[in-house]
Amino acid sequence: MSVIVTESPISEKDMIAQAEKALSDISAVRDGVGRVIFGQESVVERTLVALLAGGHALLVGVPGLAKTKLVETLGIVLGLDTRRVQFTPDLMPSDILGSEVMEQDENGRRSFRFIPGPIFAQLLMADEVNRASPRTQSALLQSMQEYHVTVAGQRYDLPAPFHVLATQNPLEQEGTYPLPEAQLDRFLMQIDILYPDMEAERRILLETTGTSEVRAANILTPERLREIQTLIRRMPVPETVVDAILKLVRSARPGQGDAETDRDVAWGPGPRASQALTLCARARALYDGRLAPSVDDVKALAEPVLQHRMALTFAARAEGMSVRDVVARLAKAV
Repeated sequence: MSVIVTESPISEKDMIAQAEKALSDISAVRDGVGRVIFGQESVVERTLVALLAGGHALLVGVPGLAKTKLVETLGIVLGLDTRRVQFTPDLMPSDILGSEVMEQDENGRRSFRFIPGPIFAQLLMADEVNRASPRTQSALLQSMQEYHVTVAGQRYDLPAPFHVLATQNPLEQEGTYPLPEAQLDRFLMQIDILYPDMEAERRILLETTGTSEVRAANILTPERLREIQTLIRRMPVPETVVDAILKLVRSARPGQGDAETDRDVAWGPGPRASQALTLCARARALYDGRLAPSVDDVKALAEPVLQHRMALTFAARAEGMSVRDVVARLAKAV
């Protein structure tokens, strides 16, 4: 079976040794998060996959589903410097990026000093990102893409690793500024958070309303996380998986010979979706204890990777169809 390797090759023995150590570390991370976040296994998996792949994620769910708790827990377990910004309509770009202030020394000499904003963190929670004005959203999303900020003509690099987990409330849209499609594309995945099942909610009730509460413990370091992220980019990808990714993404675009897509989809995902699927499939394989991704990984990740990168026609929406319906049909055909 032919494979594709995108990084400089290393020996098979070294690759297996590194992967086995990463498997052990990721298993410990899963257990550490699971002690604090009950149920929501799919959400935890997808969020960790996004971080292991080195990207950002958009968490969509109604209030009270532990989105903030999840981000805080991941920050502690992964050893990342974590900060949270509550987005509001009056939030300015300088409130996130930082600003220059004028100082005067004992000799009366004046100079400007840059005071970094909360974006200078390794894990930033952008809470209700669609409540901020487009200007502030653009400042954040440009930093997510460029990994640096520019203030008064001076460049300031963001810490590494740098990840943004943004949240949105899917119910209340009054007074919000929906993210433009080009900016949504910068999120590796959109992760929908649903209500927990009964057993998970029972455990939440019993373990979070007493006098003591389980707290997360640190397991990884930022340096170790970056090593795992580099390893994921070195993982071989079978040719069958590459073909499945290309078939899936291209079939989601109008004008590619799929009659149902031409009828239902107004515009589809670009090449960045293929890149995201490739990275996330590798990360999911390692998260699941495997050394190479499979077509099943592509199918499992189709919805979170594609749903925010495509839009339906008016006729499809009028019929009550959703993007998830289209993605599920396309993934089934892979």
